[in-house]
Amino acid sequence: MSDATRVLVLNSGSSSVKYQLIDMAWGSPRPEAGGGARLASGIVERIGEGQGRIKHEPARHAPRERYESFPDHAGALAAVADELAADGLGLDSPRLAAIGHRTVHGGTRFTEPTLITDEVVEELRELIPLAPLHNPANITGIEVARKLRPDLPQVAVFDTAFHAGMPEYAARYAIDRAVADAHQVRRYGFHGTSHQYVSRRTAQLLGKDPEAVNVIVLHLGNGASASAVAGGRCVDTSMGLTPLEGLVMGTRSGDLDPAVVFHLHRVGGMSIDEIDTLLNRRSGLLGLCGDNDMREIGRRMAEGDDAARLAFDIYIHRLRKYIGGYYAVMGRVDAIAFTAGVGENSAAVREAALAGMEPLGIELDSVRNAVRGSSPRLISSDASRVQVAVVPTDEELEIAQQTFSVVRRSEGVMHGKTWNAPNELER
Repeated sequence: MSDATRVLVLNSGSSSVKYQLIDMAWGSPRPEAGGGARLASGIVERIGEGQGRIKHEPARHAPRERYESFPDHAGALAAVADELAADGLGLDSPRLAAIGHRTVHGGTRFTEPTLITDEVVEELRELIPLAPLHNPANITGIEVARKLRPDLPQVAVFDTAFHAGMPEYAARYAIDRAVADAHQVRRYGFHGTSHQYVSRRTAQLLGKDPEAVNVIVLHLGNGASASAVAGGRCVDTSMGLTPLEGLVMGTRSGDLDPAVVFHLHRVGGMSIDEIDTLLNRRSGLLGLCGDNDMREIGRRMAEGDDAARLAFDIYIHRLRKYIGGYYAVMGRVDAIAFTAGVGENSAAVREAALAGMEPLGIELDSVRNAVRGSSPRLISSDASRVQVAVVPTDEELEIAQQTFSVVRRSEGVMHGKTWNAPNELER
């Protein structure tokens, strides 16, 4: 086995780059999560916007940040490389095994982590119409990283991949089939690395194999999605063709009658672009009450603010509909897992979402629910037939695991043998 065990995980946005350097060596910390020691992490912000900022957090040194101009992603990644090198973790290290790229949309073409080639990049360009806000930035990050280390394996890990195995009756919309196929209109789902990681960690928390557990995963952040995971496989998810469908989110509407778009265009005189901005950036909690921070909404509710209370109630109502719907879809639910910023930190959301569900075998323990922590934990009562868990997500570790597995498999093929990464034993 090669001594190269480090994976640099990159999440390239239109004006930012988030990164983590993770060592996947055997015997590293956090073996219960499949291995992976976080050596450094950080973010470069405001790329191409005048004065930017890089915040770098090495595991063994004090965090540091600096402000300077990052005219493009090449300048941003050069700054990342400099910060890592200052900690003895440079990108020229022979211990760097690969770079893993978070890639939002893989369409129906990419349904598993994929070694990046020129052909793969061109196919990703063809998918831009499905994710015009995300895929271009992801591609830019890939191109810059490949120029920086052209000799290093690089892997695209797709947000949509975990949901790609959904049955057709869950993935297809009830529109003309020829039209749908011609324009690639179907349910793809997003937050896939989070749903995959959390469903697997929930099974581990219960002391069971993922193949033996049915889990409803609730990824509740500024973006929010739900999934029904039966035996380790996603069978339904709330986001659809785009991340707009499904739950009420920080600034996105989630589900609504499609005719709302026609009405706003014909009667309201709004352009398609204006409606797009309305539904994606000026709706959800922000559109309902002017705030998209659940902590602020909670504070306002405590002061008797009716708009905040209504926004919270709408958010919870939609969430409960999906919990009930996915319970019915799977027929048996072993656990409900809350994750991401709101899911991990808001006891009030968890309590309201599951209130009155005792007849379904779901019962929270109020004391356990109120406890804050950074580790996976059960918050259901001892009498609850369905376990309720809070499982902090770790999408970067999931990307690193998948990237490392792909590279090791490719090495095994090149050497005429097969090789299983240690994390694969946990899947």
